[in-house]
Amino acid sequence: MPVLVTGAAGFIGFHVARRLLESGEEVIGLDSLNDYYDPALKKARLAELEASGGRFVFHQLDIADDEALGARLRSSEFERIVHLAAQVGVRYSLENPRAYVRSNLVGHVNLLELARERQVRHLVYASSSSVYGGNEALPFRVEDRADRPISLYAATKKADELMSESYAHLYRLPQTGLRFFTVYGPWGRPDMAMWLFTAAILEGRPIRLFNQGQMRRDFTYVDDVVDGVLACLARAPADNGEVKAGGSMAPHALYNIGNNRSEELTRLVELLEQQVGRKAHIELLPMQPGDVPDTFADLSAIARDHGYHPRTSLDEGVPRFVQWYRDHVASRAIAAD
Repeated sequence: MPVLVTGAAGFIGFHVARRLLESGEEVIGLDSLNDYYDPALKKARLAELEASGGRFVFHQLDIADDEALGARLRSSEFERIVHLAAQVGVRYSLENPRAYVRSNLVGHVNLLELARERQVRHLVYASSSSVYGGNEALPFRVEDRADRPISLYAATKKADELMSESYAHLYRLPQTGLRFFTVYGPWGRPDMAMWLFTAAILEGRPIRLFNQGQMRRDFTYVDDVVDGVLACLARAPADNGEVKAGGSMAPHALYNIGNNRSEELTRLVELLEQQVGRKAHIELLPMQPGDVPDTFADLSAIARDHGYHPRTSLDEGVPRFVQWYRDHVASRAIAAD
């Protein structure tokens, strides 16, 4: 039976859908194709998926529109959902908060209702490392306090976790929430550091480093993220009254998906300089509102429950991204912004 993947034209959604198709699964993909970044990139991802030989069906719709969601999927059968559609970006949430309420809150409830009505076997959904907010204890553990968001984006993702907990408790709906840590790789997003820095170096523009460059991130290669998503999808939390990762006693687990290594942003710049063959022009700026200086994922829970271990170091992942960027963006095969 097909797997329903929301956000299938997005960065992580595309990679998850492609891996499912490569493994012989059928996929029903949903995406609104909004213009937060150039839809040409999303359409290029879809073209890759549609070359799968008829096992991929795509519907363009907004998950916040519950009537359209129900109508479009009325004749579709599925037992598993990977819900990755969301309004992303910490900084944009300062400019357009209503977009986050509509997509991340209303959209998430609509997927919960869909899952409840269809009695799906498992709903895996995207959360974010941003839920840890101003937490200063490193690495971040799923058991840590996560109720002090410092951006609206983080607040919506924490709210998603809480709504999922209530549905798991009330309706025994099996769910797994995944807190992603700075995902990068081929077919990535133009608003993220890997893409922004690569483009700036190639074009001779300055790179902006916030907090005077004193920033660290747990960079996670997208193939490792997909490994984690599919490992979790294959095994839903049991409804056995035992405490799950993240603290729930309902069939609802929370996991970090990261690389278990916090890297200096300046280290990323050095690796990009090596691959591009040019020095970067760096502009040091103060910390931005809603941002945090450091992220670092504790992976003990997902390693214990699902055998997840990331395989790709930043030294390996950066050259792969730069090569993809040269082939697909610098060559103007797809839009650069």
